[in-house]
Amino acid sequence: MKTFCVWITGISGAGKTTLGYNINTLLNSKNYSSINLDGDSIRKKMNNDLGFSMKDRDENIRRIACISELLSQQKLITIVSVISPMRYQRSLAKDVYGENFNEVYLKASLEKCIERDVKGLYKKASNQKDANFTALSSPYEEPDNPDLLIDTNLNGVEKSLQILIDFLQNKYKINLK
Repeated sequence: MKTFCVWITGISGAGKTTLGYNINTLLNSKNYSSINLDGDSIRKKMNNDLGFSMKDRDENIRRIACISELLSQQKLITIVSVISPMRYQRSLAKDVYGENFNEVYLKASLEKCIERDVKGLYKKASNQKDANFTALSSPYEEPDNPDLLIDTNLNGVEKSLQILIDFLQNKYKINLK
């Protein structure tokens, strides 16, 4: 079986971590070798030398794309859940990974993400007047032409997962039932 990358992008609170965890769990339960690379975890553990300037964000994305590509050489499907706010960053990730890179955009309104702010990040950023918080004080460029768009304002966790499952089954002829 060919490996592939599912690069899940969207603003904080759109559901990237949840969807990444759920699809990775499902893939593994169906005996597909996959790994979940969550942006928050990678920043805390491996990329803790990087801040949130655009230069540091670029490097964060480059490193994660390199890890994803290296893991694909070991026959692992990679699920990447990371904001990757700029189109050129996602394009760079696609160039680094190569063939079978799938950009999955979780579209969600800022209002909805603030409402479901489980981690309290929006509140913290607003209180600190954070100059580098994506979608508040730093830009997020919506993908022009993602491989898959899931509107998480309209679709809950289960429906979003089913949309991704259908996409992967159709594209890669894998069985996730």
